[in-house]
Amino acid sequence: MSLPAPAPSTTYTITELAREFDITARAIRFYEDQGLLSPKREGAGGRSRVYTPRDRTRLKLTLRGKRLGLALSEIKSLVDMYESPKDTRAQMDRFLGVLAQHRQTLEQQRIDIEMALAEISSHEAACARMLAELDDGALTAQ
Repeated sequence: MSLPAPAPSTTYTITELAREFDITARAIRFYEDQGLLSPKREGAGGRSRVYTPRDRTRLKLTLRGKRLGLALSEIKSLVDMYESPKDTRAQMDRFLGVLAQHRQTLEQQRIDIEMALAEISSHEAACARMLAELDDGALTAQ
């Protein structure tokens, strides 16, 4: 999940990041509230957020984790690991563990969905048979 960071002198506004990643400024503020982003504050009363390449990379990794279906707590844990590349093996082992757990959850959901779809098919077939019987009965009654 590590990405090359853009040039260190580059900064971004919340509007620029929202546009780049096709998300709302509100979503970015939410990720900030969750501790995934930590922009600098500038301007009168620190009202303007200024995002660094580090924040941009963290946002990109967060959105990638969301696409994988990971919980924000899992994403934060994984993204935080990449802050210090001291032990790449431990980071990769942790990431593999999270992915394996998520795969197991999705596999169980797939089984549950297949069972629900089979049950729906069974009910649909039963209803279709009953409707056909009703139609046949209505024809013979005429």
